[in-house]
Amino acid sequence: MAQEASSSLQNTHILWQFFKQITRSFTDRRFSLWIALVLLVVALLVTLVWLAGRYEASQYQDELDRDTADAAIDIRNGFDQNVLILQNLQNKALSQKLWQAEISDLLSQNRDWLRVEKRDLQGITLDAVSSPLKPALFTDKSRIGEHVETMQACLRARRLNGPAYSRSYFVPQSNGLGLEVMEVCLPMIERGNTAGFTLLTYSLQEVLSARLGETYGQRNQISFVEPDGTRLAVHGNLPRAKRLFTAKQLLDLPGTTLMLRMDGRRAVPVLLPNILPALVTAMSFALVSVLVLLVKDSRLRLQAERDLADALAFRKAMEDSLVTGLRARDLQGRITYVNPAFCQMVGFEPESLLGKSAPMPYWPPEMVGEYQQRQAVRLAGNAPPREGFESVFVRQDGTRFPVLIFEAPLINVLGQQTGWMSAFLDISEQRRIEELSRSSQERLQATARLATVGEMASLLSHELNQPLSAISSYATGSLNLLRHPDDGRASPQLSDLQMAFERISEQASRAGKVINSVHDFVRRRDQDKEVVKPQSIIDAVMPLVQLQAHKLQVRIQTEMDPRLLPVLCDRTMVEQVLLNLARNGMQAMDHPTCHQRTLTLRIKRAASSQSQGWVEFSVLDLGLGISDEVAQNLFTPFFTTKAEGMGLGLSLCRTVVEQHGGHLEFEANEPCGTLFRFTLPTAAEI
Repeated sequence: MAQEASSSLQNTHILWQFFKQITRSFTDRRFSLWIALVLLVVALLVTLVWLAGRYEASQYQDELDRDTADAAIDIRNGFDQNVLILQNLQNKALSQKLWQAEISDLLSQNRDWLRVEKRDLQGITLDAVSSPLKPALFTDKSRIGEHVETMQACLRARRLNGPAYSRSYFVPQSNGLGLEVMEVCLPMIERGNTAGFTLLTYSLQEVLSARLGETYGQRNQISFVEPDGTRLAVHGNLPRAKRLFTAKQLLDLPGTTLMLRMDGRRAVPVLLPNILPALVTAMSFALVSVLVLLVKDSRLRLQAERDLADALAFRKAMEDSLVTGLRARDLQGRITYVNPAFCQMVGFEPESLLGKSAPMPYWPPEMVGEYQQRQAVRLAGNAPPREGFESVFVRQDGTRFPVLIFEAPLINVLGQQTGWMSAFLDISEQRRIEELSRSSQERLQATARLATVGEMASLLSHELNQPLSAISSYATGSLNLLRHPDDGRASPQLSDLQMAFERISEQASRAGKVINSVHDFVRRRDQDKEVVKPQSIIDAVMPLVQLQAHKLQVRIQTEMDPRLLPVLCDRTMVEQVLLNLARNGMQAMDHPTCHQRTLTLRIKRAASSQSQGWVEFSVLDLGLGISDEVAQNLFTPFFTTKAEGMGLGLSLCRTVVEQHGGHLEFEANEPCGTLFRFTLPTAAEI
């Protein structure tokens, strides 16, 4: 057996290691796939950005090439137009003065013209006019030694029988600066033969600024350069710290060739391209961000799946450990879920309960109709009570047990109701404990009643004191009337004797009622309650109150709302309560320092919101009041501050009021004295 157990453990360990290896391999493979995907996306984005940058650079280079070609054409057209102007002047055969005037006007209109000369075939200057816009370029002395480029240009013009351009050369100025100039030699033809030459000197700097400055010079730098890159004339400025777009164009003129160079003001993109590449870059960043979010979302999804699995496992363990039965039903009343506690409660397996509808197998046969009607009410959408309701179920073995049911709507994640969820509590043990508690309570009450038998005599003596005192007073008065001493008075009237005997009979009957009420109170039996008007209660106790007030020299004042409803009470006990409170109030004013001895009996509607439909009885005295030490034990049985008192009056009064559902309380009366009040329910409230 030990060998088999060891072999089983070894096989389990091998399977666990194999499972871990597969999981690790799957995790590594998934990580490698993510890395490969990220690398591919990054390579694709870098390629797109590079291609977009190259495309935009080529587009701008093409644009610059076109501008350079157009600029070269504009310069050539300008030169051709100037040749035509000079040829027109030659054809006019103007006099020297008119020729000078025309040439001066042309020099004023063309900033790139520096000097116009007339020469004969030997190269001797016959006439010359310099531009009025600039200082004189040459002097007679400086033109003695002819520049070889000028001579070659004129020879070439004579040979071509048309205009010829010289190579550019530098002419220094007196201010230490100089100009790069170029000359065009135009032969003068008379009768088919060359009679002389017209020589026009251009400023290359002014050619660039005057003919290309407004069109191309605002956004580019334009220059004439040598083949080795030496700049002859420049128009426009560009930042030197940036790499620029450059385009070159050959300007082929008769006799010479110039190279026009145009540098774009936009630098070559080094890191980020401009418009289209910037959009591609932004989209690339967005794609990378989406990829990052997808990776993060995938991780969150995996974590959520793990958390969900843990939550499901936790919920399953929690449901299995519950002692409360759970049952879920759909909107058609079919059972869709039960937990183990419910199955154990009713004694059925889950397979025999799932999918079942009314009647349920755990319903008592004689209550099927009632339960079906109750289920129909639930399925109709009526909400069950929040405090639950009781029912009776039958186990599979036939035993019955009470249950407490709580039901609530079953809401899905979309906020829609998909059924009902019910919770069941087996309260059979609770009912057994309640029965035991009830039996124990009855035994305790019986013991308490036996214990209060000893108090019965004290209560009777306390409560019978007043009616017996009244009987004694009325009997003494009657005897005094009957004896009729010789004091000169008339014989007593029969009406007075009749009233006295009626009062004696009433107080004797009252004494009997007090005995019965106290007896019922001690036995905790329900008193015989009747509907009594508040005025009747006042009228019943007023004769006894007046007797006590006459002895203590107290004035009685009553205040009562005539619209009060009748109260439902034990009249005898309530009268005793009011009589005791009135007697205590009058005795509280039996002190030499109390000069105002007025006792107020007030009856009104209860003012508190919790006592609507109740009547409030109040007794107000103007005595010395109640100290804090006495107030703490005021309603304690056998606690008294009177030498002849027993300490049972206020305790009995509070018990009687509470048996009627009211409450007895007291507070200080302003400016002096104490206010006792108690409430009784009206007949309408009951």
